[in-house]
Parts: sequence; structure tokens; C-alpha cells
Amino acid sequence: MTGNPFLDAFGWLADGTRWSGPSGIPLRTLEHLGYTVLGVAVAALLAVPLGLLVGHTGRGRSLAIAAAGAARAVPTLGLVTLFALLLGIGLTAPLLAFVILAIPSLLAGAYSAVESVNPATVDAARAQGMTEWQILTRVELPLGMPLLIGGVRGATVQVVATAMLAAYVGNGGLGRYIFQGLGTQNYPQMIAGSLLVIALALLLDLALLLTQRLTAPRETAPA
Repeated sequence: MTGNPFLDAFGWLADGTRWSGPSGIPLRTLEHLGYTVLGVAVAALLAVPLGLLVGHTGRGRSLAIAAAGAARAVPTLGLVTLFALLLGIGLTAPLLAFVILAIPSLLAGAYSAVESVNPATVDAARAQGMTEWQILTRVELPLGMPLLIGGVRGATVQVVATAMLAAYVGNGGLGRYIFQGLGTQNYPQMIAGSLLVIALALLLDLALLLTQRLTAPRETAPA
């Protein structure tokens, strides 16, 4: 121990015993990643179809924006605590909170993706006899995919940063290190846990940023 909690945090991370066993960093990272993926996936099942419908039809946009804004204002820790009191200790309580946290970004990304498509392109597709479903899936969605991925990116970064709250109600993940360190006043462990969460968030953000760029429509050179 050096007496400097930040230097000691790197020493904690460098300890080989931290990288194996049921409480090791790899397993805790996988748990944390699993909570994030599950929360975003469930939220996407709810928010993306609704966002695409709103963007395609233009109906309910004001309501969707208001609902997304209201969801952003809800404190995640308060939700986790409330759901834990109602549903008991386990994964259900934090998962519900993560879903609510992820919905605004996914909803906004979905309807923005459809709205971003040039109306002339949509009109041309209709003139060719395409159905509304074909216009959505073959024209609007492919052209707006980068914005949709951007919504997934925003939701993922938000959830991975707060997934440590799963440990608050008895689950695993990288939050275990933070809450255990808080209980024992082991500040290097708390800092190390926070650094791991930050590193995971940055890696996921970079991966989704690359995906976002790869899905961008390629411009065709004029004939």
C-alpha cells in the first residue's frame, strides 16, 4: 500500500488473485455485461417498434418525446430501491430500472432514424408501388440505421454505467467491488471497480461507434 488510493487501485487491479475465481474480474465483468445487454435488449423490444411506428406515421411524436423526457428524469437508484421493496431482492428489480433507463435513447433513436430519411425518397418508393411495410424496412430503416444504432449506443452507455446498482440489491457485476469497498472503507477497491466500469463503458461505446459508421449509407458517385 502506498497511501495513495489511486496508485493502490492500480495495485489492486494488478494483483493476479483478482483475475480468477467466482469473484474474479473476468466473471464480474461478464455479469455486468450480461445485465447491460439484457436491459437494453428488453428495452429495445418495447421502444424500437414504437419509435419506428411514430417516425413512419408521424403520429404520437409529442407524446413519445414527453414520455422519453419523463423517463430520463426518473432517478435510477430510486427505481432500484422501489422495485426491490416491491419485488424483493434479485435481478428483476434492477433489470426493470435498466429497461426504463434505456427506453428514452432507443425511442428517440428509432423515430429519428425514420424521420431523417429524405421525404422525396419515400415518395419515390410509394410511386413504385411499395407497401408501407416495405418502405419502412427497405428504405427508411436502412437509410436511418446509423441513428438507430446511435440510440442503442446511448442506451448501452447509460445502462452499463448504472448496472453497478445491481449489486446494491444482492446481485453481481462490477458494482460488487464498489459496494464491498464502501462497506469496508477500502477506497482503492472502490476506485478499481469504478475504473473497470469506465473501461467497459468506453469499449462498448467504441464498438457501437464503429458499428454506427459501418452502417452509414455509402454515397454513390454521380454518373
